[in-house]
Amino acid sequence: MRLSEWRATAPYKDSVSPKVLSVVESALVALGADRDPQCWVVWGDDPSIRYMLFAPIASGLVQVNVRVAVPGEGPRAGGKVVRWNRVQLGELAVEIQGGHRLVTFQAEGQVLNGVDTAADAISAFAHALFAAVDGRTDSDAAKPANVTSAAPRARPAAPKGS
Repeated sequence: MRLSEWRATAPYKDSVSPKVLSVVESALVALGADRDPQCWVVWGDDPSIRYMLFAPIASGLVQVNVRVAVPGEGPRAGGKVVRWNRVQLGELAVEIQGGHRLVTFQAEGQVLNGVDTAADAISAFAHALFAAVDGRTDSDAAKPANVTSAAPRARPAAPKGS
């Protein structure tokens, strides 16, 4: 999901106001991400005050902590890039019952869990992170690992003179 898509799902519209997002986008660009990257937003306990977002880039996982309104200062964003060999990822777990899916995943100590549509989004984000850690692209992550070529293998030529 792109940052612009998260804006529509924000629990508090002031958390993603243009003033706040300009600070967030500046932090993302300074750390090597796009202004509107593929990311995951961890809203936390009180997203009207603070939240965190993760954005994968080639060199690691961008982590930006956002404070919506610092008294006397306005919004603040601070972040870092955690190199892929240091990123802490947990297992991707699913539980299915009665046609509903519950997915749980942990990234950098943050527990991401959701049901049905949110579960699908968490699963896609987890697979994108797994692919990035392995040095693969998102499109590579979508391919099953055991796919073999449908083309028949060429038979080796018989040695001459036999």
